[in-house]
Amino acid sequence: MILQPVTDDLAAYLAADEVIDHRHPPVQQLAAELATPEAAFLHVRDQVLHSADAGFWSGAFRASEVLAARNGICHAKSHLLAALLRAQGVPTGLCYQRLEDGEGGFVLHGLIAAHLDGRWSRLDARGNCEGVDARYDLEQERLAWPVRPELGECDYPGVYAAPPAELAEALATAVPGESGYGYLPSELPGQETSPLA
Repeated sequence: MILQPVTDDLAAYLAADEVIDHRHPPVQQLAAELATPEAAFLHVRDQVLHSADAGFWSGAFRASEVLAARNGICHAKSHLLAALLRAQGVPTGLCYQRLEDGEGGFVLHGLIAAHLDGRWSRLDARGNCEGVDARYDLEQERLAWPVRPELGECDYPGVYAAPPAELAEALATAVPGESGYGYLPSELPGQETSPLA
C-alpha cells in the first residue's frame, strides 16, 4: 500500500514526546546496545510480551514504561519500537489497521513505519504466537495481521508522528491487570481507509 506521512518533515519522526520518550536514559541505552533497526525490532517483538499472550495487561503505553514493564499491547510495543529506532536516528512513525475482533466488532491495531533505505516500510512487533509470523522485512511486508477487506478490515495509510489524541487518551485509561480492548477506539475517526495494494 502507499503510505501517507502526515508531514513531509522527517524531523517530526525523530522527535521525543510524552509517549515516544526516547530521550529516557534506559531507552537510549538499550537502543545503543541493540545498535541496528533489525535488532531493535526483534527485541521488542520477542522480549516484550504482548499483554494478551502474557495474560496480564500492564497498562503501560509510554515507551519508557513499556520497557520497564516488558509487557504491553500492540500500541505500547509500537511506541517502544518507535522510540528505540528514533534513538538510533531512524525516522519512525505510527500506523494503524482496523481489524475484526472475533465478536462482530473491530479493534484498532498499532504498528510502525520506519524510514529506511529512502522509503517508508511498515513493521509489526506485536509478537508472534500461533497463526502470527511477523518479521523484519523491508522489501515485503510481513505483518502480524494482513487485512481482510471482505470482513471490513482496512489499513489506514497515514504515518503519524505521534498517536492521535483520541487514541492517546484511551490508552491512558487502561487498567493494569484488566484484560480486553474495550477502552480503545475501534477505528481512526475521519480517516480514509485503503485496501492493500
